[in-house]
Amino acid sequence: MAPKIPNVFFKNGASVPVLGLGTWNSPPGQVTQAVQDAISVGYRHIDCAHVYENEHEVGAGIAAKIAQGIVKREDLFVTSKLWNTYHRPDLVKGALQVTLRNLNLKYLDLYLIHWPQAYREGDELFPLRPDGKRVHFSDVDYVNTWPAMERLVDAGLVRNIGLSNFNVNQVQRILDVANIAPATNQIECHPYLQQEQLREFCQEQGITITAYSPLGSPARPWVKQDDPVLMDDPVVKKLAKKHSKSPAQILIRYQIQLDNLVIPKSVSKQRIASNADVFEFELGVDDMLRLAALERGGRICPESF
Repeated sequence: MAPKIPNVFFKNGASVPVLGLGTWNSPPGQVTQAVQDAISVGYRHIDCAHVYENEHEVGAGIAAKIAQGIVKREDLFVTSKLWNTYHRPDLVKGALQVTLRNLNLKYLDLYLIHWPQAYREGDELFPLRPDGKRVHFSDVDYVNTWPAMERLVDAGLVRNIGLSNFNVNQVQRILDVANIAPATNQIECHPYLQQEQLREFCQEQGITITAYSPLGSPARPWVKQDDPVLMDDPVVKKLAKKHSKSPAQILIRYQIQLDNLVIPKSVSKQRIASNADVFEFELGVDDMLRLAALERGGRICPESF
């Protein structure tokens, strides 16, 4: 049984478990079980997105655990994301309603604008130009999308709203128009890409950072044979040995001590449990500095278009 996962607070006072289960790139047919396993070992925070194309499986996992009486809906913190083809303000509510139907939920705890780029509106997730290589962008500005996100909060469909993959300038543009400030900015964050300037800016603004790919996303579809593997890094392995922990546990603990929310992904029950076993040890100041020194600007999840 994993230890109890503590909650932290957004600037608006909303409570959120510091550790969640990521579901990006989880193989179809395995997500429902992964969600059930995560809830069984104590996770209460589940991160999903329309573009992952597995929200119906996430919803089935949640429904099963609610039906078993293991959790109530209000015990859970469920996040999803508005995809790039739905930035036009009149499409935002419909996009959320599709997500709610897939998840079989009446509201979300957190809804994020997934990327600051808008794609041509329609049912294709990646609408390509005739050359088949470049995506068709839309000219919708995310600054105009934000008030539609705020209306979801007003309607009681979403408890909190936020951003994902936004840089300093893009976050500032939202803050300039926001009646409801973004609760979080979900970004790629790990020792090879620390995003220090962006993290500091968000912290100054009272925006919590959520770290995705904290383990370096070793199973990403576009990984190359000679790409560095974060969990095999000698510094990470040395710290794992020092603390009698796995490299993954060191990397998750690192994010927590940076005051970030963290959402590692796994479909293995053993690893899901192990990833949550990070609350009974602490990295020392020297450990933190050694991990910080691994910075190499290594972005794993570029928005390639």
